[in-house]
Amino acid sequence: MALLDDLPNVDSRLFKAPNHETLRLPLSDQPAPKILLLYGSLRERSFSRLAVEEAARLLNAMGANTKIFDPRGLPLPDAEDSSHPKVDELRTLAQWADGMVWCSPERHGAMTGIMKAQIDWIPLALGGVRPTQGKTLAVMQVCGGSQSFNTVNQLRILGRWMRMVTIPNQSSVPKAFMEFDDNGRMKPSPFYDRIVDVMEELVKFTLLVRERSDLLTDRYSERKESAEEVSKRVSQRAI
Repeated sequence: MALLDDLPNVDSRLFKAPNHETLRLPLSDQPAPKILLLYGSLRERSFSRLAVEEAARLLNAMGANTKIFDPRGLPLPDAEDSSHPKVDELRTLAQWADGMVWCSPERHGAMTGIMKAQIDWIPLALGGVRPTQGKTLAVMQVCGGSQSFNTVNQLRILGRWMRMVTIPNQSSVPKAFMEFDDNGRMKPSPFYDRIVDVMEELVKFTLLVRERSDLLTDRYSERKESAEEVSKRVSQRAI
């Protein structure tokens, strides 16, 4: 597999790209899974960005189509109108995606404001479309010191709030400054292997969920609300 040439830490004999056959799913003419990756730092040498870039390489090798959003220039929530170019770009990507990866540094025991601002700009509903509902999510964090899970736990809460299918596995990279070489590539380690695990699981869940998303997110309360709106319009036309 040509894409594995750019993954020197991966043992090609053990690498498996999830697909419909391995998941025992009916063959589908759906395009490759579309994954949006967000990171939470504007530093020149951002370890959350480097971790996301590694994740994107793995996802591409597994047959996914990836896009990484650059948060530089994104205004604070409500500081600008939603027509701002960076806001529009982010929301368009959120609607495009079948799943997402969120990776944030841990700062003061929590995710960064940059990470939270990106999520805050993505609405639950946008012109009759729900850009996150029923889509898959993988959460990751990078730490400046010892390993922590504060940030991934917070990201999980946000993922549930955004009505996303947050996968069970997650990644937390301690002392991230020691885990990347001078070229910005992650060194071989159990932490790298965990990212491989997380991306493999994300692709599996995305393939399993995306063709059933409408069924899984069909709700009684929303059907009731729609029926009441139809009834109201019919009554107004009868007057």
